[in-house]
Amino acid sequence: MNLKQLAKLGLQKGKQMDAAISALSSASRTGMQKRKMKRVIKSIINNPQLFLDDPVFGQLAALCGESMKKPENHVLRESPAPYEKWGTDIDEGALSQMKNACSLPISIQGALMPDAHLGYGLPIGGVLAAENAVIPFAVGMDIACRMKLSVFDMPVSHIRDEKQRLIKAVESETRFGVGVKFKNRRQHPVMDEDWSVSPVTKALKDKAWGQLGTSGSGNHFVEFGKLELYEKELGLEPGIYPALLSHSGSRGTGAEVAGHYSRLAKKIHPDLPKELASLAWLELNTEEGQEYWAAMELMGRYAAASHELIHKYIAAHLGLEITAQLENHHNFAWKEKHMGMDLVVHRKGATPAGPDAMGIIPGSMATPGYVIRGKGNAASLHSASHGAGRLMSRKASKKRFKWKDAEKLLSDQKITLLSAGLDEVPMAYKDIDAVMDAQKDLVHVLARFDPRIVKMAPSGQRPKFDR
Repeated sequence: MNLKQLAKLGLQKGKQMDAAISALSSASRTGMQKRKMKRVIKSIINNPQLFLDDPVFGQLAALCGESMKKPENHVLRESPAPYEKWGTDIDEGALSQMKNACSLPISIQGALMPDAHLGYGLPIGGVLAAENAVIPFAVGMDIACRMKLSVFDMPVSHIRDEKQRLIKAVESETRFGVGVKFKNRRQHPVMDEDWSVSPVTKALKDKAWGQLGTSGSGNHFVEFGKLELYEKELGLEPGIYPALLSHSGSRGTGAEVAGHYSRLAKKIHPDLPKELASLAWLELNTEEGQEYWAAMELMGRYAAASHELIHKYIAAHLGLEITAQLENHHNFAWKEKHMGMDLVVHRKGATPAGPDAMGIIPGSMATPGYVIRGKGNAASLHSASHGAGRLMSRKASKKRFKWKDAEKLLSDQKITLLSAGLDEVPMAYKDIDAVMDAQKDLVHVLARFDPRIVKMAPSGQRPKFDR
């Protein structure tokens, strides 16, 4: 790169230019390509503090840092971005987090779903539209946590009459909990993709492969149940069908991606107030923002692959065909157009509910879930809840309840619980029907799913992705 090109990038003549020429000369000797050099120089100009310890570019980073204006303390919006909320049973912590998120200078509009509760940065059930930026903790720790529903070609009576055979299939073909993996790795084309899009995904590809097709802890589950379809959808006539429903995300690798890029975002924005630190963002036109976005999308495909394998292996174990399927993310960021603007819409614990978009909103282990069609409500940024939402914390649930408190409810609903933590008992959750009633203007209900055989992570498992 010559002086003219460096000046065009924004370097100043004199010490900065001299340091750049020296650094580029050293980088060239290590084999660094010109395109990579240009990206590095751009990143140093935008965020010099990230390169202060770099043995090659450290001096240039220090000079660029000195020339930058000291960040102003009042980085927030003069008035918060507007947001609407649905439902009334929302704790003050979640409301405060939503207000904080809407005060960011990148925030354009927010929305709070009726299942909302406290999270890290953005509350669970929070939706935030930002301009040219992505917030790792507004996507969530469990990137691409998602739902998948499969309808099987067997009589619905088999859920009762062939219960032991279904239980054996679930027990044999699923794994739950932090760090669990399959002894014999499962195969999927997602592992043939480019995992070098991020240093985190590159380093953890082997770990991710081991966990492919497994489920996490906390509220992740695999369930057999009855699907009552109210309308002709999914290529099926109205009626009652046997179905498999699963809920999990991108496992340990997704959590590492979230943690790495959130820490990076905090370094880039060190002057954010303490209450906003977990809402630090990455601009999409920076190398860091592009890296995170590519890693997030890869984690989305990885999570989808895991669900695909869960359903495929259970179906094969039972010798059944899958006649219909539906799935959706609810911890993700999308590039969408709203109010005539190109925005990044974060849905952390929120289901996409654009015009005619179909999705799944589960309840608890003993309450129904619903298949929905979005109504495209602009005020909610085309979003809906991702479930019933917690009524109390996990700690409070363990203190308040015993298993005997849930046993009668499970028995009355004819539900067989294979394993779960005490913090997942139905009483720890909001009333799913009240939540659905609060968002009638967001979704149209197409079907109801009633669980009958439920498997979750065993008691004692740490809920790694709770927020």
